[in-house]
Amino acid sequence: MTTTTLAVLVPLLPFLGAAAGLLLGRTAPGFVRPLAVLPTLAALVLAVFVVARQGGGGAIDAVTELTPTGSVPVELALHIDGFAALVAVLVGTVATCVQIYSTGYLRDDPRYASYAALVSLFTSAMFLVVYSGDLMVLLVGWEVMGICSYFLVGHYWETPEASAASLKAFLVTKLGDVPFLIGLLALATEAGSFRITKILGAVASGSLDHPTLIALLLLAGVAGKSAQFPLHTWLPDAMAGPTPVSALIHAATMVAAGVYFVARLLPLFEASRAAMVVLAVMAAVTMVGSALAALAQDDIKRVLAYSTIGQLGYMTGALATGDRGAAVFHLLSHGAFKALLFLAAGVIIHAAGTNSLAAMSRMRGLRDRVPDAYWTMTVALLALAAIPPFSGFFSKESVLGAAEHVATGHTGYAPGAAGWTVLVAGLITALLTAAYATRLWLLAFRGRGAEAPDHGRQPLAMNAVLWALAIPSLALGGLTFRLLPDWFDDHALTPTLTTSVLGTGVALVGGIVTYAAWRHTTALAARTPLGAVAAHPEGDAGLVEAEAIASHRPAYGDVASAPDPSDPGRLLLGPVHRHAAAGFHLDAVYTALFVRPVRAGASLVRFLDREVVDTYVRAAGALPRLLGAAVRRAQTGNVQTYVSALLAGTVVLAVAAVLVATGA
Repeated sequence: MTTTTLAVLVPLLPFLGAAAGLLLGRTAPGFVRPLAVLPTLAALVLAVFVVARQGGGGAIDAVTELTPTGSVPVELALHIDGFAALVAVLVGTVATCVQIYSTGYLRDDPRYASYAALVSLFTSAMFLVVYSGDLMVLLVGWEVMGICSYFLVGHYWETPEASAASLKAFLVTKLGDVPFLIGLLALATEAGSFRITKILGAVASGSLDHPTLIALLLLAGVAGKSAQFPLHTWLPDAMAGPTPVSALIHAATMVAAGVYFVARLLPLFEASRAAMVVLAVMAAVTMVGSALAALAQDDIKRVLAYSTIGQLGYMTGALATGDRGAAVFHLLSHGAFKALLFLAAGVIIHAAGTNSLAAMSRMRGLRDRVPDAYWTMTVALLALAAIPPFSGFFSKESVLGAAEHVATGHTGYAPGAAGWTVLVAGLITALLTAAYATRLWLLAFRGRGAEAPDHGRQPLAMNAVLWALAIPSLALGGLTFRLLPDWFDDHALTPTLTTSVLGTGVALVGGIVTYAAWRHTTALAARTPLGAVAAHPEGDAGLVEAEAIASHRPAYGDVASAPDPSDPGRLLLGPVHRHAAAGFHLDAVYTALFVRPVRAGASLVRFLDREVVDTYVRAAGALPRLLGAAVRRAQTGNVQTYVSALLAGTVVLAVAAVLVATGA
């Protein structure tokens, strides 16, 4: 079987699994779980074969044109270089883990069949984005992921939170997709093709007339899909969906698509220094702002959501320095430990008996209750904080190293201002990342919240997935920079001394200061009674999540009404805490700038339609109605009346004729 055939089967198998799952979900429910897991697992195996055959060498290209589409052809094309091959393995790995995990997490969910099918379709769409060599075909996968995220985030559609979150995710990402589509059409018009190889050739030859405008239009779509400032506000709210969906969106699909797209077309963005500076500023604001917001969140999934936004900022920062190797390296390592963090959070949510918006200040005694989640999440948090030798250290160090090279003038791929912007913001974010990672670990596993009922051990499938993801979270970084440099444009991924010392140093400072603040606040809170505990009913993790969202209440009764006084985030952020917890009120800004004016405009249009247009319409109908009523009164049906009227008319006409004749 050729490599091209294998690559075609990779997105096709999950798609067929999704179609079969939807068709057989009601008639043959026993096939739902195998149809969810096996096609995705098979796609992963084939993706591994593609990696083995591609080998980090030249790109694999294949193309066919089904039908002519005008002056700019749309072609079914594959373009598989080292980046695409590795990212496809990441997508398959995380998607397979999510499907296996979901068999236990949502084992009693009545809508599991449609959920599993949508996850498979989501996976297929991301595979299409990764392997596609034609931007219009890539756009198909791009948009399919958007509609899948709408349905999956709104899985618990009975609850206002999930319904509103799915709608917000769809609308905000579409807000970026409109200029993105315009940019794609403009790019194809100037390059004469949607093929990625031809577009890159046109960029290299300098035949693009408006690279800055095109790059900025494309960045709008990237900001929406990859949750970058200012279109990132949908991602924290999307936590209202099932936790495995959050793992899939954050680790391997949806938000990774924007970063991957820029990496694919990086020479286009490098052709515009203005676009590179805009990308660097966007990355810097995203990194620092999201890290501050994460430090102020009480819900464990919102902490991880803001964490994802910040780590994506690292990736876009690496791209702003012209180093797509560092960006994709961090994309791979982040995918492993972020999937682990979310899936471990799902175990914690069930064990704590809270809802999907699980307040860390309500947690207590979880270390001994969920030892698998405790140890694996500890590994993932160390990777997130970039502590050596965990994978996040090597990939984050590659980003800082790339920024330092640009800032000091050792490379000319990007402006020096972009390098300094990314480097300073990256170091500040490294400090804050270690702080909120330490805070999450302390509050989740050593918190002073109320004791929740023990729901017993989690299903084996859930715990097995956690340990499977812990391996790459621990070892992926070291293996990658030692064994796979050829896959990253012969880019040296070996950590450099300066940024390694600075990055690790600020991370250690952030963790130590947070721990000291926690010890201080814990000592003060020791005098505060915690109150009584309200029991939570038994149930599987997915039902616990759905029930608590639907009830609009926390799990611990009176204790939940007051925040945990031992939260170190309040002490560290001080007066900034309130604003950071609200995402710096960006939603309120959007409401004032866009929502209210649109609603006011809609109200004006409704008034004009009802009071002005409808008035004219009603008047136009009233006049003929009045005339008809007058004519109807004359139609009595009495023959004598008609004859009398005829005679009277005759007399009138005769008199008029005489008068006219006399006057003449």
